[in-house]
Amino acid sequence: MNVFGRVKTSINTREAAERYGVEVNRHGKALCPFHNDRNPSLFVDDDHYHCYACGEHGDVIDLTAKLFGLKLYEAAQKLAYDFGITQDKPPDKAMQEKQNRKSEAQRLRENEKLCFSALLEYMKLLQEWKRLYVPRTPEDKHDDRFVEACHNLDYVEYLVDLLIMGDSYERKEVTEMVMTDSKLQKLQKHLKKVRKEEKHIGEQEL
Repeated sequence: MNVFGRVKTSINTREAAERYGVEVNRHGKALCPFHNDRNPSLFVDDDHYHCYACGEHGDVIDLTAKLFGLKLYEAAQKLAYDFGITQDKPPDKAMQEKQNRKSEAQRLRENEKLCFSALLEYMKLLQEWKRLYVPRTPEDKHDDRFVEACHNLDYVEYLVDLLIMGDSYERKEVTEMVMTDSKLQKLQKHLKKVRKEEKHIGEQEL
C-alpha cells in the first residue's frame, strides 16, 4: 500500500483537522479556515470535509494540502510523519522544513490564546484596582492604579468580549492588533512586574 492508502486508512479527517488547529464541535461543525467564516460552515466527518459557504471539499490529504499549501504527495508525507505512520523513505531536509510549518489556523489560534490569556489577566487586575483604590473622599489623591484602571478597563473588557464572542474575523483583528508593535510583550512585561511587586508586598506583610 502506498503512502496515500496508508494515510487514508489510518487517519481520519477530523483527527487531522483538530491536530492542525481547526476546532470542530461535537456536531462536526467548525469555522472554515479557507475563508472569512463568521458562522461555522465547515462540516468535518471522518472521511471528508465540506464547506457549505465556500465549497471547499475533500479528504484528509486534501485538507492538509490546503491548510499548509502543500502538494498532495507532500501532504500525505506530512500526515504520515505527524501521526507516526512508517515511511520507507524519510523526506529530505527541505521537504521536512516545509512540512513542519504551522498552518495558518494553528498560528492564529496559538496567538489568539496568548492574547486572550494576557488580556484576561489584565482585565481582572484592572477590575480589582478600580475596586480597591477608588478614592474614599473627594480630597483623596488618585492612586496611579485607579487612574490606570479608569483609563483602560472599558477597552480591555471590550477586547476580551470580542475574543470570547466575536466571529473569526473579529478575533483575528484583535489578535493581530495586540501582536503588532510588541503590544503583547509590553503587556506581559507589565503584568510580570505587577505580580513581582505584589509578591514582594505580600512577603513584607507576613
